[in-house]
Amino acid sequence: MADGSVTGVASLQGKVSAEEWQARVDLAALYRLVALYGWDDLIYTHISARIPGPEHHFLINPYGLLFEEITASSLVKIDLDGNILQDTPYFINPAGFTIHSAIHAAREDARYVMHLHSDDGVAVAAQAEGLLPLSQHALICLPRLAYHDYEGIALNHDERERLVADIGDKTMMLLKNHGTLAVGDTAANCWVSMYYLERACTMQIKAMSGGRDKVLIAPEASQAEVRSQVARGIGGALAWPGCLRKLDRELPGYDA
Repeated sequence: MADGSVTGVASLQGKVSAEEWQARVDLAALYRLVALYGWDDLIYTHISARIPGPEHHFLINPYGLLFEEITASSLVKIDLDGNILQDTPYFINPAGFTIHSAIHAAREDARYVMHLHSDDGVAVAAQAEGLLPLSQHALICLPRLAYHDYEGIALNHDERERLVADIGDKTMMLLKNHGTLAVGDTAANCWVSMYYLERACTMQIKAMSGGRDKVLIAPEASQAEVRSQVARGIGGALAWPGCLRKLDRELPGYDA
């Protein structure tokens, strides 16, 4: 599968709307980028994209494929009740449906939703203090960061209202004892938000390797200055084309 194709899945290009196809390509790119950066967890965790339109239909990974194998055509279209809306040999991860249906239903701006179980993301999510203002990356994330208590594997649908209440209007979240989550109005903004959050978590784990009492907390005035500097966003659109070029060089085939 050097070209990234998935056996048995015919291309949907030209068979779905142009808007849906673009959402498929962008979402498949997000899966491949997560794999490329080593933030995947075999077939587990999930990223979703809402298809433009009033129906709130969204795309999610075919359960059983590695993230490096996922293509635009293999993504599965479902509704907010978890019903599969296309012919596909695949099914979906029930825990993925719980988390993503909640946020897509509640947040019109959350066109893309990404949830990961990276080593460093889970490590920080398991720390009582959460993300600390230790790095510039963390300072960029903190104004946009929410927290959600761990309730077990996300199979209970009644958790959805608490998850939505906890994220509020934020674009990043630490799921305590569980992992990281980012949302975006575009694939680019979702990706860059998660990139900053994951990097901030890695930096914190490294900084705290010498002990909590050895770390340098950023001054309050500096924290306030960064909050004002990033109030208008963190430039996802500028970084996204380069990320796609990197995929085309190193893990091509996502747009099949």
